[in-house]
Amino acid sequence: MSTPESRDMNRDPITGAPGSHPVGVGVGGSGGAVAGAAVGTLFGPIGTLIGGAVGAVAGAAAGKSVAERIDPTGEADYWRAEHVNRPYVDRNLSYDEDYAPAYVYGGEVRERFADRGWDEGLESEIREGWEASKAKSRLTWDQAREAVRDAFDRSDRTYRAYADSDSYYANKYQATEYYRSDYDYEQDYRPAYRYGTYARSSYPGREWDDVLDRDLERGWDTARGQSRMAWAEAKAAVRDAWDGRGRL
Repeated sequence: MSTPESRDMNRDPITGAPGSHPVGVGVGGSGGAVAGAAVGTLFGPIGTLIGGAVGAVAGAAAGKSVAERIDPTGEADYWRAEHVNRPYVDRNLSYDEDYAPAYVYGGEVRERFADRGWDEGLESEIREGWEASKAKSRLTWDQAREAVRDAFDRSDRTYRAYADSDSYYANKYQATEYYRSDYDYEQDYRPAYRYGTYARSSYPGREWDDVLDRDLERGWDTARGQSRMAWAEAKAAVRDAWDGRGRL
């Protein structure tokens, strides 16, 4: 049975190992779920956030925040496995027909209202929209509300985790011992910091060792997006975010 550290996808985007992609950045919200991100879309040229942490989820490696959104395939995979663990789910109803539209709607609401938190005002604004978005779902708004909120919170944690990482390192990277003036933050360093943040959430309980180093090196060509740094140059920044020095 899935847990808050469940797999978002069947194959780890770093190592390629099947069924080994436990992701997440931050716990909290109505379901206690974590947010997640897959390297191929979060950091790569597509410039999107997937899984909802690290994280999924403020600018991807090759995109600006206005172009970023949660990938629906990753979210569907997550909620299909995780929804059965939620106390609000009626086991007599189906995921595909009844609950999936609610999770999709929650992600869409977070995308539309990026500057808003969930409160009574927001809920009153989106309540009517559920009828237009529910498709064949049999859920009334009162039944769908918690699932919508769950997906909203999961997406929100993802975006905010990366926004926090971006802001923190943008103000610190030039003072690090590994800083090189021929590389800039947006293009070169930010993908490395995001990769480290992703890796930390993807491998809870692991220590940075030679095996992990090799795994992350293999994933860097996908994760780097437009970064000009080779792994040898990026590794210190990735490790910095992995360690979360003073901020996580």
